[in-house]
Amino acid sequence: MKFRVGGTGRSLIPMKQHFRNWKVLAMALALGTPRSAEPCTGISLRASDGSVICARTVEWALGDAHHDTLVVFPRAEKFTGLTPGGENGLRWTGRYGFISLTAYGEEYGPDAINEMGLYVGVYYFPGYASFAAYDAALADRSLSVGDFMRWLLSSFKSVEEVRARLRDVRVVNVEDPRFGGAPLPFHWKIADETGACIVVEIVNGGEIKVYDALRGVISNSPEYDWHLTNLRNYLGLSGAPKQAVTLDGLPLAPLGGGSGLMGLPGDFTPPSRFVRALALTASARPLEKAEDAVFEAFRILDNFNIPVGATAAPEKIARDIASATQITTASDLKNRALYFHTMDNRQIQKLDLKKIDFSTVKRQLLQGGARRRQEIHEIRPQP
Repeated sequence: MKFRVGGTGRSLIPMKQHFRNWKVLAMALALGTPRSAEPCTGISLRASDGSVICARTVEWALGDAHHDTLVVFPRAEKFTGLTPGGENGLRWTGRYGFISLTAYGEEYGPDAINEMGLYVGVYYFPGYASFAAYDAALADRSLSVGDFMRWLLSSFKSVEEVRARLRDVRVVNVEDPRFGGAPLPFHWKIADETGACIVVEIVNGGEIKVYDALRGVISNSPEYDWHLTNLRNYLGLSGAPKQAVTLDGLPLAPLGGGSGLMGLPGDFTPPSRFVRALALTASARPLEKAEDAVFEAFRILDNFNIPVGATAAPEKIARDIASATQITTASDLKNRALYFHTMDNRQIQKLDLKKIDFSTVKRQLLQGGARRRQEIHEIRPQP
C-alpha cells in the first residue's frame, strides 16, 4: 500500500479530540502498570553501498496506540515548547521537514526521520529518566519530551550537530493532560546517514549523558553504560559451533547448529534483549544494498516480536495487543525512506521522503498505513 501526500490528510484537531478516548490507557501506562509493557528494541545495519538502516520494534502502550498513523511536518514549521507553565517554552522555526509515527493521535511518537536523513527514536526508560526541574526564568529554553524530539528533527541534519547543541535546551517533565497528566520517562537513539549513532539519556534531574551506540543497539532500563558492562558476561558467544571434546574416551559433540550461542538470553527483559540484539546484528551476513539491509533488519527483529499475552499475568486474558509488538520499523537514512509492518498487517509498507516536497507540503496525518487486515495469497495448481 502506498501513502498519498497532499490535501487528503485529516486535520490534527479531530485526532486530538479522539485522543481523549485513550487517556486512561496512557495514564495507566506511565503511572503504575508493569514495566514489561514497554520492551522496545532498536538495532542498526549497514550495507556495502553505504546505506544505514535504523530499525526497531515498538511496544509502547497497553492498547492500540495507532502507531501506523504518521504525521508530516513541513519545512519552516513554527513550534512552541510545552512546559508546566503552558505553551511558554522554547520557540523555534524548523529548518527541515520530517515524518513521525504518532501515538494516540498526538504529533509525536516512537520513531521519526527528517528530510536530511537524521533519525530519532524514543525508548522507554523508567526508573532512570530524570528531567530538569522547571524554572519559569528559563522557560524560553525549556520544552517537553515530545517537543525535544521535534526540535532535534526540525533543527539538525547530523549527529555531530546534535552533540554540539544538546545543552542549548532544558527538557522538563510536563504533566500533559493529553497523556493523563503522567510523566513520560524516555531516552533517545539518534543516528545519521554517515553511520554515527548516539544514545542520549537525561538523568539526575537534568544531567545529560551521551553514549556512542554500540552497533546502534538500544533497549530500555537501566542506563546505557550498564548494558555495555553486562556484555562482559557473554564474551564466549559465537556463531561458530562449539568444538567436540573427548572425556575418558567418550566423544562429545554438539547436538546441532547454534551451539556457539548457547547461553544467549531469550527472555524479553531489557538486558536480555540488548545482548540478543547485539549478538544477532554482529553476526549479520554481508548486505549489498539498502533494501537487503531493510529486509535483514525485519528478519532480525522477528526475534523480538512479543505475542499477545506473552508478558501478561497468567490470570489475565489478553483482549487487545497489550504488551505486544505493535509496529516494527526500518528507516533508510541514506535513501530517506521509512518502512514498517504491524501486528495486524505484516505487509511491509513504505514512505519515500524524497517524493515529498517539504517546502510546500501541508502539516497532516497519513493514515494509508492503517489497514488492519493481513492479506493471504492463495496458490492454486494449474487444472
